[in-house]
Amino acid sequence: MQPQPKSHFTPEEYLALERRAETKSEYWNGQIYALAGASSAHNTIVANLIISLGVQLKGRPCTVYPSDMRVKVAQTGLYTYPDVLVLCGKARFDDLHRDTLLNPTVLIEVLSPTTETYDRGAKFAFYRSLESLTDYLLVAQDSPKIEHYALQPNDKWLLSDYKGLDAVAQVASIDCALPLADVYDKIDWSEAEPEAVSLRVLRERAVEYGSRPGDPVCSGRDHLSLSTWPKRP
Repeated sequence: MQPQPKSHFTPEEYLALERRAETKSEYWNGQIYALAGASSAHNTIVANLIISLGVQLKGRPCTVYPSDMRVKVAQTGLYTYPDVLVLCGKARFDDLHRDTLLNPTVLIEVLSPTTETYDRGAKFAFYRSLESLTDYLLVAQDSPKIEHYALQPNDKWLLSDYKGLDAVAQVASIDCALPLADVYDKIDWSEAEPEAVSLRVLRERAVEYGSRPGDPVCSGRDHLSLSTWPKRP
């Protein structure tokens, strides 16, 4: 993700440019960051997630959106495009254009080598300031694996790992199940054997995930502080 040449933009300037642009960009702290294109595997996984969730949520008060739906994290000023999001209940938008959502319920990011650290660290910290958010899912591209962070009644985030094509990720807040065989349908695994199915709930570690930016964040992986904004190639 590369910043545009101008040194500083207001949110209003960013939105005006974005609504005329042919490609998508994110915005934070006065900077506009152009988003790179996605791989075939990434796009296939996103499509599979949208199909699976869309079928399960049909006739219910929840809507699935692809990555063209922009999200504003009001508390931090981030404007971003999650790979997949679910909204339950009435949508709240940033303005009358109705193209910037304020209250997503579930956010899903498909990991890639250039975004993984950001998605796990700073971006998750930004997302946790959304009072509407109940679930955050990280979906791997290079192996069948989903990491699911679910907000608990004590405002901590509980991590569940789902590995292998026989596993089924459960998103209880929206009463949906994501069989990994469906999520990874048409993905070529010829270069690596899928791992055996397992479900690991990290109850002790889960309490280390704060509910709002600035709270301690520790998962045994590297995380970025809120003051660090990664520049993606």
